[in-house]
Amino acid sequence: MGKLIPMRQAYGEALVELGAVNSDVIVLSADVSSSDFSSLFEARFPDRFFNVGIAEPCLVDVAAGLARAGKIPFANTFAFLFALRAAEQVRTSVCFSNANVKLAATYAGVSDSFDGPTHHAITDLAVMRALPNMTIVVPADAREVRQAVPAAAAWQGPVYLRLCRNEMPDLPGAEHPSASLRTGPFEIGRVVELRAGGDLTLIGIGIMVGRCLDAADVLAREGIQARVLQVHTLKPLHTLAIISAARETGAIVTAEEHSIIGGLGGAVLETLAEAHPVPVVRVGIRDRFAETGPYLALLERMGLGVTNIVAAARRALEAKRSFQITL
Repeated sequence: MGKLIPMRQAYGEALVELGAVNSDVIVLSADVSSSDFSSLFEARFPDRFFNVGIAEPCLVDVAAGLARAGKIPFANTFAFLFALRAAEQVRTSVCFSNANVKLAATYAGVSDSFDGPTHHAITDLAVMRALPNMTIVVPADAREVRQAVPAAAAWQGPVYLRLCRNEMPDLPGAEHPSASLRTGPFEIGRVVELRAGGDLTLIGIGIMVGRCLDAADVLAREGIQARVLQVHTLKPLHTLAIISAARETGAIVTAEEHSIIGGLGGAVLETLAEAHPVPVVRVGIRDRFAETGPYLALLERMGLGVTNIVAAARRALEAKRSFQITL
C-alpha cells in the first residue's frame, strides 16, 4: 500500500481541476466546506460556490434547480444527512426529476468515528440503491476519487459519490502485478479485477477493497487462491461480472463499510439468487448501530478487519464444499 491521503482532500483538489475546465460546474455546501475540502473550490471560484447553511433539504433543492438551468451542481454534506435528513428532497427533487445533480457524501461509513452513531452513515447505500435513477459511486482511494469526480460530472443524471473522511492508503497502481487490470480511464458501471484466483472471490467496495487484497495475501499463504473484485459502482451494478465470478469460483465474500442489509452484500445476493446461486458470506456491520472511537480501531470492533474477511473466506469455502456435495 502507498501513501496515506485523505479522500476528501483529493476530492477538493479534483473539484478545482474540474472547475478549471468546465464553467458549468457549481459547488454548494451545507456549511461543511472546511470539512470536505470544497473550500478549495470556493477559494478558486467564489462566484460558483454557494453556502446554503446548515439546511440540507435546501441544499438538495437548490442543486436540483441549478441542474434544471443547465448547470452541473456538486452538493456537499455528510453522508448520513443526504440519506436521512434530505432523503425526501433527494427522492423527489433529484431522482424523480432525474436531475443532473451530484451528491458528494463525505464522512461515510463510520469514518466520522468520534461523533458517534448519530453521525455514522451505515445505511446510506441501502437508501440510495432503492431510489430509481440514482447512480452510486464509491471510490476505494484518493487516486480513484480524482478520476471519479470528472466521471460523475460527465454522467447524465443523479450521482451519489460516497467518500471516507480519513486517510487511507492508495491501492496498488497499474505498475503492481496484483492490480494489472486497474488501468485505463475510470468507467462508471465497471467491476475491476484486482487479483486472479479460482478458489473463491472476494468482492470489496470503498475502503474495504484494500482489506480484501490483504486478506487474499493471507489466504495465498494457506494455498487458497482468492480472486479480488472491486465494485466502485454499486448502482448500476455490473451483474455479469458478479455472475461470472460465481460460476468460475463457486463462492463469494462481500466486504463493505456499511450494514450487511441493503448494500453491496444485498446487491450481490439479489443478483446471484436470480442468476447463479452460490454460497455468499457478507462482511459488514451486522444489524446494529456502530460505536464511537478511533476509526481504525472502530473498523476492527465492527468486524471489518482483514481477519474477518479471511474467516469469512474460510466459511465460504466450507459452504462451497457442502454445496457441491448436495448438488
